[in-house]
Amino acid sequence: MTAVRPAPAVEPIGTHAISVFVNNKPGVLVRVALVFARRGFNIESLVVSPGVEDRFSRMTITCSGRKEDLDQVVKQVAKLVDVVHAIDHTGDDSYETEIALVKLFAPLDQRTPILQVAEHFKAKAVDYGSDSLILQIHGPSEKLDAFIDLLRPFKLSELVRSGKLLMARGARVT
Repeated sequence: MTAVRPAPAVEPIGTHAISVFVNNKPGVLVRVALVFARRGFNIESLVVSPGVEDRFSRMTITCSGRKEDLDQVVKQVAKLVDVVHAIDHTGDDSYETEIALVKLFAPLDQRTPILQVAEHFKAKAVDYGSDSLILQIHGPSEKLDAFIDLLRPFKLSELVRSGKLLMARGARVT
C-alpha cells in the first residue's frame, strides 16, 4: 500500500515593503525595477527620495508575491552595482505612512456628509471648488483604504496616493 503524501503547502501571496538604499545616479531606478519585472513581481508603489547625503537615495517599494520568491529578488537587487543595501521590512517593527489626495464631485448639498467623513479620519480639505472638493489624508495604508471606500458613494473624480513610506524604529537601519 502506498502512503498518500499531503500536497505541499502553498505560501500565500502577501504584500511586502522593501527599502533599497542606492547611490543617487541615473539609471539605478531602472535597473532595480528590471529585477522585479524579470521575476514576475508587479511593483504596487514606489517612492524615491533623497537620503541624508545628496549622493544617496532611498527607494521604498511595495509589491505583492510569495515571501520565498521575494527573498530572491531582494538578494538580486542587493547585488546591483549602485545598491548599498536592500531590506525586506515585511513584519518588521517600522513606522509606515502614506498620503492621498482625493477629488470628489461635491455639490453644496453633499458637502456636509463628505466633510463629516473627512473629520472622522482627520483628513483636511485643501481645495474647495464650486462643485468639487480635494481632501488630503495621511496615515497607514489601511486607514486610507477605509477612508476612500467610505467616499466612493459620493462620486470620486480623481485619486492620487504617494505610496508607502517607512522607516525602521529605533537604531535599526532602514
